Amino acid sequence: MIKTLDGKIALVTGGSSGIGTAIAQSFAQAGAHVAFTYHSNKEGAESVLAEIEAMGVKGAYFQADMADFAKAQEVVDQVNEKFGTLDILVNNAGANQDKVVWKMTETMWDEVIDTDLKGVFNYIRAASPNFREKKYGRIITVSSINALRGKFGQSNYAAAKAGVIGLSKSVAKELGRSNVTVNVVCPGLIATKMIQSMPDDFKEKAMEEIVLGRIGTPEDVAEVITFLSGDGAKHITGEVIKVDGGQYI
Repeated sequence: MIKTLDGKIALVTGGSSGIGTAIAQSFAQAGAHVAFTYHSNKEGAESVLAEIEAMGVKGAYFQADMADFAKAQEVVDQVNEKFGTLDILVNNAGANQDKVVWKMTETMWDEVIDTDLKGVFNYIRAASPNFREKKYGRIITVSSINALRGKFGQSNYAAAKAGVIGLSKSVAKELGRSNVTVNVVCPGLIATKMIQSMPDDFKEKAMEEIVLGRIGTPEDVAEVITFLSGDGAKHITGEVIKVDGGQYI
């Protein structure tokens, strides 16, 4: 791979598994030094760190709850202290608590909103002063095609993921004059552990929707995010890019 991110410093939330791991690996292959957060999967975090350091770049991981406002600032400060700066922020960590709305509890609603929406705000808020000061930054947030169309049994998840689109478009306007781009990637059905818990009929219906006829991989998403993080995408901001094999069509 061409070192399109050579020497850049990236922070990826939720990097210990799934799409987050693929992003961390793709960034490392592109030459970036990669810090990432994890919530509870420390074993996974250690494995990912070893993989990216084996590619000849520096790495670090931090345990964090996305919903913790103060912790987000602490993580960003630690990245700046360890690596000297921060160039790229990827908001990837997420949670889902699926239930039809009339059976959804307040706790299920709050946990998803706090992680998937407030958590994104927490990290953008923490990183923005750094980006404004250096007049450079890349912010990419992982949303979902269900943010754009809704999904049965996912009112909390769809609401949170739709919220980060509005948040990102607003921040793109606020930070644009500081040479900071802000974009959103909306995956469709992706082969992660999350889909293993889906009922078979849900997966079959999703497969019928996918024009390209295959479930996406974490690497499919990571490659788009790597592109958006590089100079090739320096004139792209405020965009929402679907990575779904045509599932949304």
